Amino acid sequence: MLATPCVLTICLQALSLSQPLAPAPASTVYRGGAVYTVDAARSWAEAVAIHEGKIVYVGPNTGAAKWVGPATRVVELNGKMMLPGFHDSHVHLVGGGIELDECDLNGTTNLTEVLDRIRKYVAKYPDRAWIRGSGWPLTMAGGNPNKALLDDIVSDRPVMLDAFDGHSIWVNSKALAIAGITKATPDPPLGRIERDPATGEPTGTLRELAARLVSSKSPIYSPEDYREGLRRAQAMANRFGITSVQEASARIEHLTAFSELDRKDELTTKAVLAMRYDPAKPMSQVPQFVEWREKYRGKRYRATSVKIFEDGVIESKTAALIEPYLGGTERGWLNVEPEVLNPLAAELDRLGFQIHIHAIGDRGIQASFDALAFARKTNGVRDSRHHIAHIQLFDPPDIARFRKLGVIANFQSLWAYADPYILDMTIPVLGPERSRWLYPIRSVANTGAMIVGGSDWPVTSMNPLEAIQVAITRRGPTEKPGPAWLPEELVDLPTMIAAYTINGAYVNFQEKETGSIEVGKAADLIVLDRNLFDIPPHEIHDVKVVSTILDGTEIYRAGEER
Repeated sequence: MLATPCVLTICLQALSLSQPLAPAPASTVYRGGAVYTVDAARSWAEAVAIHEGKIVYVGPNTGAAKWVGPATRVVELNGKMMLPGFHDSHVHLVGGGIELDECDLNGTTNLTEVLDRIRKYVAKYPDRAWIRGSGWPLTMAGGNPNKALLDDIVSDRPVMLDAFDGHSIWVNSKALAIAGITKATPDPPLGRIERDPATGEPTGTLRELAARLVSSKSPIYSPEDYREGLRRAQAMANRFGITSVQEASARIEHLTAFSELDRKDELTTKAVLAMRYDPAKPMSQVPQFVEWREKYRGKRYRATSVKIFEDGVIESKTAALIEPYLGGTERGWLNVEPEVLNPLAAELDRLGFQIHIHAIGDRGIQASFDALAFARKTNGVRDSRHHIAHIQLFDPPDIARFRKLGVIANFQSLWAYADPYILDMTIPVLGPERSRWLYPIRSVANTGAMIVGGSDWPVTSMNPLEAIQVAITRRGPTEKPGPAWLPEELVDLPTMIAAYTINGAYVNFQEKETGSIEVGKAADLIVLDRNLFDIPPHEIHDVKVVSTILDGTEIYRAGEER
């Protein structure tokens, strides 16, 4: 019996549905590469096809041929490495970008270099009413440089220079006078005015919130300053292969800058903004955070995290310690005491915010865990993805609390080697027993906790490859092979690549959209000139990003300005 036309049509439709559809040509095909996908199996591929900003194919070169049409752009990788775009989970793009237009002292190692750069900057900008800049090393002048050094260069204009770590400033006499700081000025809460031990006169170095005594008198930056700062910084991020960030301390000016660039389709990084909590305004800021979360949300950014500075830094003895620093009774301080931090964390958690805490000393880390544990006990378990950043010195029992509490460990691994800050300013005030627990990356990873990577730029280099190298060598980026500092804490290359890709996507609640090279995800990709797995670890910092792709569009190509 012959099939009726209707039955025949139904049969053909059924047959067509059972067969794989021929793919439409892709917009771009990359082939002939070493593609490390960072998927769950950590699989490798040779080719990737992209269409309309999404990955449509990952696999061998032979399978990519069917995605190539007359208009497809085919890029031959010639053995180069392709990775997911890097995610920087703790960076200060806007502020760092502004600093790029100021007196840049980053990379200096001694007083002579610092003073030389200041002289050149002052001569170059004779009309700037304030001389502002950043990056002087705390290893210089015992970490307490004197105002007289600046007075000799410029005495008729105020000078205000941030230390490399952002927790101290160095000013001249003119700036002290404008701020009204004299020997009679008391230390402000959560800050310290360094003084001459013989006379009591301010030396010109101000710690933590004491810096606001001067900074509050300096000219405010314009909205365009903030926008230009973000433009400069994201261009640098793209050159380093960074396609996603968590902006670690956002004020309203930062939120506005991200909003305006996103609205103009100029934002070339996907961003979660961690709104800065001010300890002087305890719970009163929370309604403002709720308002900003609703207002500041765009195509490539959202303000869904809150940043809390829980303590300072070890070098200036402002990090909060369980036991005193050696040679005295100082223990640093908590910027937010538990009676405030615990209910604050519980309320932010109840409202669905992610909490991002700066904690460096063991007491600061412990207080942060206690607050997040309190929030969890109060509200129950939820997918919060709270994280603690910097996490330098641990009381060993606290290491297991990351996994137990579901808290993410946000390491700045570029700091995890025996540089002068560690040798001359950290170990001497902690002693060898406590110093064993500085940056225990492997110990944290061994618990099953999630690790992410961040630069804290402009404090130190934004380049993820330098941080990855240090984590797997525990030696400086430019050092030759040799003994590792605290070799018990070495981690492997796959761990650190994951920290800067899929784990970084996870901390930003983006792991379903980006962070690995898989079909259906955004084409956020980078091409490196060498395969990281094929070179000695001490050469990783020399590897160059050839191309950075965001949502399928190339936003950086080596040798070209975009």
